[in-house]
Amino acid sequence: MKLFHLSDLHIGKQLHHYNLAAEQRKTLAQIVALAKSEHPDAILIAGDIYDTPVPSAEAVSVFDAFLSALCEIEPQIAVMIIAGNHDSARRIDFASSILAKHEVYIAGLPPMQEGETIRRVTLADGYGEVDFYLLPFVKPGYVRKLFDEEIKGYDMAVRRLIEREEIDPARRCVILSHQFYTAGGKEPATCDSEIHYVGGVENVDAGVLAPFDYAALGHIHRAQHIGAEKYRYCGTPFPYSISEAGEEKSVTVVELGAKGQPPVIRQIPLTPVREVKKLTGTLHEILEQAGQEVCHAFVSITLTDDVEAFQPKERLEEKYDHILEIRIDNARTRKLLSDTEEQLAEVRPEEAFAMFFAEMNGREMTPEERELMRQVIAQEMEGDE
Repeated sequence: MKLFHLSDLHIGKQLHHYNLAAEQRKTLAQIVALAKSEHPDAILIAGDIYDTPVPSAEAVSVFDAFLSALCEIEPQIAVMIIAGNHDSARRIDFASSILAKHEVYIAGLPPMQEGETIRRVTLADGYGEVDFYLLPFVKPGYVRKLFDEEIKGYDMAVRRLIEREEIDPARRCVILSHQFYTAGGKEPATCDSEIHYVGGVENVDAGVLAPFDYAALGHIHRAQHIGAEKYRYCGTPFPYSISEAGEEKSVTVVELGAKGQPPVIRQIPLTPVREVKKLTGTLHEILEQAGQEVCHAFVSITLTDDVEAFQPKERLEEKYDHILEIRIDNARTRKLLSDTEEQLAEVRPEEAFAMFFAEMNGREMTPEERELMRQVIAQEMEGDE
């Protein structure tokens, strides 16, 4: 059975205030073309369809066109979708019963009430049936009503949900999951465009995935395995941060054989519509590099001139039409940064937000606003327990 593994589309996301809708449409069109030529039995989308819980009309239109194009392929390809931490679970679930009649299977919410189970979809090939378990992003607070014991942490929440399914070890099984998985304490390689907590509070050990012949994971933006080769993050189809400059994006293709055989995994590269590049040098050197290949790319520029250049921003904008940032790195700025870092002190979340609020609004928070902030932070921390 052949599978396409995708995740973290983040439709609607901007890159340093540049609208990416055109790039996203073209990249998704590449994936549709690959689906037509490769014709997988199923396409697995492991969360973070949108970049925000309330996506714009434009973002919804981009995903609608993508899903419609996949559904037009003959013979029909099953599409399985779960919600990620950026998605609104209930919005993702909308019309899921109707879409299932067209072989589009969606799970926005994990089991939360007695009698509910992880959504399961079963497909068959020459080797028999394959059970797909669709497990959306889980917080401990979501599943507290399902268990008599106190659910402490993300690892325990996911572990108890999987154990509750009593998965048949004789059957081939695949899970779609959107969590921050680690393997024996080792974390996956991350990018600046992800959201995860420090200190291991949201970590789930990959050992919980043992019952599955393949784990289609979402949440991490670099393609990689975590623990076993069959537990894989496919990465994003498009670079969403400067830290991803130069990375090759791809579609992960998985072929399942008979039970007990390891899956065959390969990547099909995607051609970037507009690359993300880092350029470092003096102003003169950067201007000299502005050839056809880079002048239309998304570029992060670091200037190393020791003497302040004349109108660098204006001169660079004449050559490069998608500048993400212009940084200065020379002896003078390095000393300034070093002096500043020595003055920084660790602050609590309340203090950090208060500083951010003052910077954005030009005034201090009122006592009422501070109290509301404390309540929101307390509620969020309680939900993460």
